[in-house]
Amino acid sequence: MKIAVLTSGILPVPAVQGGAVENFLDYFLEYNDAHRLHDITVYSVWHPDVENHPALKSDVNHYYYIDVSSKIAKIRKHVYGYFHKDTHYHYSIEYYLHKAIKHLCKGQYDMIIMNNRPGYAEQLIGRTNAKLVYNLYNDKLNNETRACRQIFDAATLIISTSDYITNRVKTINNATNKCVTVYSGIEVQRFNTDFTPKIQRNDLHLKGTDFVMLFSGRVTQEKGIMELIEAMILLKDREDVKLLVIGSSFYGNANNENAFAKSLKEKAEPLKSNIIFTGFIPYTDMPNYLSMADVAVIPSVWDDPFPTTVLEAQAMGLPIISTRRGGIPEEVTKENAILLDTDEHFVDNLATSILDLYEHPEKRKQMAAASFKRAKLFDKETYAKNFFEALEEL
Repeated sequence: MKIAVLTSGILPVPAVQGGAVENFLDYFLEYNDAHRLHDITVYSVWHPDVENHPALKSDVNHYYYIDVSSKIAKIRKHVYGYFHKDTHYHYSIEYYLHKAIKHLCKGQYDMIIMNNRPGYAEQLIGRTNAKLVYNLYNDKLNNETRACRQIFDAATLIISTSDYITNRVKTINNATNKCVTVYSGIEVQRFNTDFTPKIQRNDLHLKGTDFVMLFSGRVTQEKGIMELIEAMILLKDREDVKLLVIGSSFYGNANNENAFAKSLKEKAEPLKSNIIFTGFIPYTDMPNYLSMADVAVIPSVWDDPFPTTVLEAQAMGLPIISTRRGGIPEEVTKENAILLDTDEHFVDNLATSILDLYEHPEKRKQMAAASFKRAKLFDKETYAKNFFEALEEL
């Protein structure tokens, strides 16, 4: 098939600036390049770091870049936004889409895949005969979405990263058979323990005998980090219980902090010898930090669709403490994770679960083995294979 892919319109592909959704796109493009399945053209925003990227040498994957960041492009975006106020997304994203469609409609594509942007369909309906496929990693299409019925009806196939997202789509039409779940994957080989860490516990003033928990992700309210700090306060008498907080307030930003992050550090101040904030850590360095931990804690208090932090912790063979929110219960089992309700007892139960694993090293060992086993289900090759098999069903 001849396929066009519309990206988020924010970050470039290949994922030279990061971005989970962009990384997932790289994975299935790598798979397509290796297996030569389809002729794919990716419409991406431009970034100078893509210029010499090896992915551009593929003869089955093609990349069409759109300038959205130069001075002239910024002027044109504002002009476009001035004359197009009633749009589904921010004018900057809609400008990218406008430029992509102008080129895309010149081609004869069999299929157009919209990466986490189902609202693009509003601009595509009636302008192409290609089948429209939505690839959803977030809760972007449900019965409260603008023009939800029109967007839903325009789709030939909707691929979601979790049953949670699939069920949200089905709030528009529960009887539909156009929705399918394809679980995301990661580079499992990157997150294994068969390597020598470049960073050791003593580099962060941690002892070998410490019980180290690790939180990784954006330091924002919905990630449950405040509740985790409150649980640490309940455990303040356990001097060898340490928490490693990896992440910043913003994606890929090591310096800026919002008001929530500042209030979080203020609350953690009395326990500053037990809680270490690293700030932003590059993705390539994450295995070094995960290798220091005894347990991973992902205390999301929102419906996290399918957090990769859970997959990474599993791949490193870590026991997991998390919540029954969003797609998280689909990622783990009772053998490798403790899942909690985010109710009025959440903080107390979080502290109790931490103490349980602290006091039972044999239980941690059993959970670690289960995590290793579970992780094999979520490698990037399996994800890409299942994704293309879903497309073949059309």
